[in-house]
Amino acid sequence: MAIILDGGKIMKTVLQKVRSGLNTKLGFFILTVVLFAIKTYWAYQNKFTLGAEGSIQQFLLFFNVFPGAIILIGIALYFRGRLSYWLMMLIDFLLSFWLFANILYYREFSDFISFSLITGAGSTSNNLGKSIAGIFRGSDLFAFADVAILILFLLFKVIRIDPHYFKIRYAGVITLLGFLLFGANLGMAEGNRSQLLTRIFDNNYIVKYLGLNFYTAYDAVKTHHNSEVKSKASSSDLKPVLKFLKKNQTSKNVTYAGKAKGKNVFIIHLESLQQWVIDYKVDGEEVTPNLNKIYHASDTIAFDNFFNQVGQGKTADAELMLENSLFGLPEGSAMTTNGTTNTFQSAPAILEQQQGYTTASFHGDVPSFWNRDNAYKSFGYEYFFSKSYYPSVKDDDVGYGIKDKIFLKGAANYVQQLPQPFYAKLITITNHYPYILDKKNKSIDALKTGDNTVDPYVQTAHYLDQSIGEFMSYLDKSGLRKNSMIVLYGDHYGISNNHKPAIADILGKKSVDNYDLAMFQKVPFMIQMPGLKGGINHTYGGEIDVLPTIENLLGVYHKNYIQFGQDLLATDRKQIVAFRDGDFVSSQFTKYGGDLYYTKTGKKVTHETKAQKAVVAKDQKYVTTELSLSDDVVNGDLLRFYHPKHFTKVNKKDYNYNLNASLKRLKEAQVKKKTSVETENGGKSTLDDYTTDAPELKDSSFVFPSIK
Repeated sequence: MAIILDGGKIMKTVLQKVRSGLNTKLGFFILTVVLFAIKTYWAYQNKFTLGAEGSIQQFLLFFNVFPGAIILIGIALYFRGRLSYWLMMLIDFLLSFWLFANILYYREFSDFISFSLITGAGSTSNNLGKSIAGIFRGSDLFAFADVAILILFLLFKVIRIDPHYFKIRYAGVITLLGFLLFGANLGMAEGNRSQLLTRIFDNNYIVKYLGLNFYTAYDAVKTHHNSEVKSKASSSDLKPVLKFLKKNQTSKNVTYAGKAKGKNVFIIHLESLQQWVIDYKVDGEEVTPNLNKIYHASDTIAFDNFFNQVGQGKTADAELMLENSLFGLPEGSAMTTNGTTNTFQSAPAILEQQQGYTTASFHGDVPSFWNRDNAYKSFGYEYFFSKSYYPSVKDDDVGYGIKDKIFLKGAANYVQQLPQPFYAKLITITNHYPYILDKKNKSIDALKTGDNTVDPYVQTAHYLDQSIGEFMSYLDKSGLRKNSMIVLYGDHYGISNNHKPAIADILGKKSVDNYDLAMFQKVPFMIQMPGLKGGINHTYGGEIDVLPTIENLLGVYHKNYIQFGQDLLATDRKQIVAFRDGDFVSSQFTKYGGDLYYTKTGKKVTHETKAQKAVVAKDQKYVTTELSLSDDVVNGDLLRFYHPKHFTKVNKKDYNYNLNASLKRLKEAQVKKKTSVETENGGKSTLDDYTTDAPELKDSSFVFPSIK
């Protein structure tokens, strides 16, 4: 009995000390921060899909709330008396309201609110205001739970206000502590995810590692900087751009001009696929037999000197070049930093306006990755079929989205519903670093270079190739192939220059030099269409040249637009491939990593003649000017000052990628324009024509979302 009484006294004493502590300004501040952190962490786990995996990411997800909360709520400690308490409540309420607003926005758009959206520079409201009632959930109000609790504590005097003055130096120490904790947070985040802020993949990443408050501050700074640059730009900045493009115009290749006019266009994005895998064998087995067949077909134009030209944005840079013939930026991703706010004159909008194309992009990941959900509206994509559009299948995800075989079969369901002609871009992802694939999907041996990153690359590349084979078979069976132009391209390197011994092994060499590394930047590019005069084209080109090339084939006069690429089929093109860092490959010379080589032989140029120096200097000037002017166009949003004939500026508010709205619009489009494959098939699905050996689908139902 005595022990119980003693225990009761101890507990009472503890509670008294806790309450006594809470009755101080510092104690109330600590309680406010802790309750705010618990509430925010709950929201991270239950209201957002941040993909925190492993103990480190889970720890950071909770820890990252504290630095911002300490710094912001701590502002109130610099004020006296009751004011400091109500300022804590006000700041807590504002932070909670911002959390609440993002919960609602995220539920509808799978992304976080940005300042460019708030200021109306892009798809500002996205009709969010009209559908608040449908978006709201009762549990969302938990975002304000801590505020309500604290106010009640004060009103009912569970906690009493401490009238004593809180010394400024102590408040300063707490602010400093907040910044020190943020520094530790940033260090741990960079250790787990390098280049987190320089290569911004997705707003989800910033929130996951650094918190919603930091994301907000970072986005505000970034938006202000972009606005400052754009505010100083004017229409006169276009003069050197137009002069450069006019000087370097190419002639139209009449053999191919308009040969694909009116055809459906498939842009198949081959994630991380490099040219060296074409015709490459592992233990006598082809890594890419289906792509090899297309590559060598008589109705395929294949390019064997086609290079990736991406910078830090990698996939996003490749998409920007493909859709706009503009280079990615030297740092970060233009689709992320400028995709929401800039004016673009992109392939989807051009084809829709000039030739009545239906336009759609397909990707098996969340729509916010690389800011696609906003950039695609700027590009003029009518539809964006992201992850939520596909059936949920066990083990269908491979880290960056749905596995290719499952994704492409799912994409076929929507392809068949698109009114023809259509422009459809399909982005595969399984062949993505770190090239992880479960055992049941591996059907070729790994390489034996001894590099654990490089060796499985051929296995994921082989899986990608199999998925392409299945998709092409469906196009044959459904009748789509005979009326389509199919463009396949590798978006960027898969094996970086950090793996030189493995690269040497792949190339059958003892070692590699900078010439080998430059040539290793080649990626596949091929255009296949029944009746097309095909063959292997040896011209030197890159991703910046894709758009003018397909425009020529489709009968679009690309000289009306500001595009830095040149038609790969033009006979008078320069054949200078600019790399994002200023190096280049031309038909004569290759400049890479500080060394100069003869492009045809790979022999290093040790002593340049006067004439050679002049040629290299001229090529370098072209590359530097081209990159610089493209950066001016993107950074200054110069296309807002340019008004080509027969083109109407894209209104981002016209586009909505909400699942239910898109499915409803697609259904209405089929009725209005009866040219889809499904409509021509009597309203019956052609998905039964799609055959896949994906093991995940053997015992799983494949049920697509329907209109609610």
